Amino acid sequence: MLTRIRLRNFKSWVDTGDLALYPITGFFGANSSGKSSLLQAILLLKQTSDSRDRGLIFHFGDKSTPVDLGDFTSVLHGHKSGRELEMSLDWQLESPMIIRDVRSDYRSVASSKTLGFSVSIGEAGDGGLGRPVIREMTYRVGEARFGMRRDSSKMVAYQLRSSTPEQPDFGFIRSVGRPGMLPGPEKCYGFPDLVRAYYQNAGFLADLALGLEQRLERVAYLGPLRAHPERRYAWTGAQPADMGRAGEAVVDAILSARDRDQKISPGYRKWRLSVEQYVAKWLQELELIYDFRVVSIGEGSQVYEVRVRRTRGSAEVLLTDVGFGVSQILPVLVLCLVVPDGSTVLLEQPEIHLHPSVQCGLADIMIDAWKTRRVQIIVESHSEHFLRRLQRRIAEQLVSADDVGLYFCDLGSSRSELRELDLDMFGNIMNWPPGFFGDEFAEIAAMTRAAELRRAHSQ
Repeated sequence: MLTRIRLRNFKSWVDTGDLALYPITGFFGANSSGKSSLLQAILLLKQTSDSRDRGLIFHFGDKSTPVDLGDFTSVLHGHKSGRELEMSLDWQLESPMIIRDVRSDYRSVASSKTLGFSVSIGEAGDGGLGRPVIREMTYRVGEARFGMRRDSSKMVAYQLRSSTPEQPDFGFIRSVGRPGMLPGPEKCYGFPDLVRAYYQNAGFLADLALGLEQRLERVAYLGPLRAHPERRYAWTGAQPADMGRAGEAVVDAILSARDRDQKISPGYRKWRLSVEQYVAKWLQELELIYDFRVVSIGEGSQVYEVRVRRTRGSAEVLLTDVGFGVSQILPVLVLCLVVPDGSTVLLEQPEIHLHPSVQCGLADIMIDAWKTRRVQIIVESHSEHFLRRLQRRIAEQLVSADDVGLYFCDLGSSRSELRELDLDMFGNIMNWPPGFFGDEFAEIAAMTRAAELRRAHSQ
């Protein structure tokens, strides 16, 4: 899972500092306080990795990507030239990565289950027209460092750099007759192909970039504005990796899981359920509907309907004919079920259009996703009900306080500021920020004063 992120000069953030990411991480705060930017930074790396254009440092986005951030100047804090944008990301591996020196009897140069990546990007010199250029790129394998730095005297020349405390005498060995300088990185994170030709013991560098790509492949995103339900859905065999930005691929994902015969265990010594059965189970627990199924409109047809029953005795109707909340929580629920085990799911305001009791249930869905499938959830939310349920589950020991990280974002005079909330083992927030969810006591006091004035005038 992702374990740490740091941003400098990214949108409203001058410097986030080292921001720890947990199995369930929640960002709260006022509108335009920088919460969404934290998710967008991860998505920027993901869609850059997904892009086929290896020459782009960043793929800032278009209509087909999770986010569209414009250009380099648009994401640079204050939109001011001369600043460098820095991004750093750490993640945990299931088994250690071991790097061996092929020139020295394959001795271990570095080994760790924790990998990290950092990049510093500025603008090109005169005539650059705001074009981004990589200053330095570094991978971390435990305490070891491997990367590239731009030669300040040349526009497109880079040097390999390494620091290996485990084997201090390690160094990259240049092939005979090859120049010492290299072209720049591919995208914002990849070593150029010439590295292998120029250096005899640098082949492992491609594995570092591959490790980042594999981690980003396991990042899925669902935006705050979700698609309206439809009466019928055509499925052509698509196997979507996620729900789409607005959850428009939710039925495709359910049918794809059915086609793969995907089963999920709800817990120890419990029967494994299909995705549809698991969805129905959750919708019942949330008291939204009694029964849920996706059915073909006719034998051999590839057109499907989503049919539900509100109660045991009610008639079966289409999803479009019940409350809007069912179709809004469905993509959130299905996404947590169909992503590969160990994935990271980014959610923006999943509580939109949901009743407070269902907003509470969102916390239970996220806890279940982590406990049963090790799916990490990073959520940006305004929901007090969601937060209160998380606190309650910590107190009930259904999730550990060590597995939950909560942050409050605030916008100062010109920059976003971040505060980690201190959760104790009983779910209490020890440093509750003023006005976190508005001023409840001030509202009650104002209502009381208004009632007294009305009574005084009526006498």
